[in-house]
Amino acid sequence: MRNKSYHMPIIDLYEHSEQRHNLAHFATLASLAAVDGEISPEEKAILDKFAFKLNITDEEYKEVMKKENKYPIETPHSGEKRLKRLFEFFQMAFADQSLDDDQNRMIERYAIGLGYAPETAETLIQKTHDIFRGKIAFEDYQYLMEK
Repeated sequence: MRNKSYHMPIIDLYEHSEQRHNLAHFATLASLAAVDGEISPEEKAILDKFAFKLNITDEEYKEVMKKENKYPIETPHSGEKRLKRLFEFFQMAFADQSLDDDQNRMIERYAIGLGYAPETAETLIQKTHDIFRGKIAFEDYQYLMEK
């Protein structure tokens, strides 16, 4: 029997537990990687790294990666919610204090998927990476991003 929770709108995944939150981020990344119809071996390697960082189970991974499961990127209307989603994702992705270039590019794609212009996304990711070398609260992050 299939778990119906996988079929709820992705926005609902963000509104629940931390693990469901992680699953929503991962599903968005998988959708971004599959946007051209196929996931390359390089993209799969990046997804594998993020799956590990986000504590995605093998079962969840397999379910998200099924071709028939498409998870549209829900763009929050509020600028604060969009920034918070990017912040939370970066927080999880940077939990081990390291991001390689491929992971940074995927995070940039994620930011663009959230509705940021490519130039803005690149700037936000660079600022966020610099900020995350130390640990700050979301309110401080939001303040810095508005500068």
